[in-house]
Amino acid sequence: MADKEELDLHKDNPGRAWYVIHTYSGYENKVKANLERLIHTANMEDMIFGVVVPMEDEVEIKDGHEKVVPRKVFPGYVLVDMVVDERSWYVVRNTTGVTGFVGSEKHPIPLTPAEAQRILQGGITEREKAAPEVAVGDAVRIKAGVFENYEGTISEIDTEKARLKVIVDGTPVEMGFREVERI
Repeated sequence: MADKEELDLHKDNPGRAWYVIHTYSGYENKVKANLERLIHTANMEDMIFGVVVPMEDEVEIKDGHEKVVPRKVFPGYVLVDMVVDERSWYVVRNTTGVTGFVGSEKHPIPLTPAEAQRILQGGITEREKAAPEVAVGDAVRIKAGVFENYEGTISEIDTEKARLKVIVDGTPVEMGFREVERI
């Protein structure tokens, strides 16, 4: 039987909100699948509305080539859109791979609507993170690819495509943002 403290789980959490749950590292997608299955089998669709593992695309450079790979934004964490009551709390808390809610054990703390929106919409885009703090005319050193360790001058910046044009020894060379650094 739940104690008085547990029976008032929604005291500080009225209504529907996004909550963050902690999982075993590397089990985020398994927790999502397990929880989605439990939501259906426990008839919790009216209390638990969605489960998200926040992901973003990351650009990796290998052998001078860019490759976009998905990566978890918050390893070890999953977001759950839910109304907290004793039953929904129990279902989430006892899902295989879940170690607990963020917040105190008996009073999970919801994300603010602004926090949830920023996380779910990807926050700062990969292009914004990748963009070097450079301008046309700046001198740069190339960090990867065929022209590694060459120096040049930026002649164009294409933020939409996350690409730069650098003049190296009179030759225009196009490359990704992460392939240069300002000198």
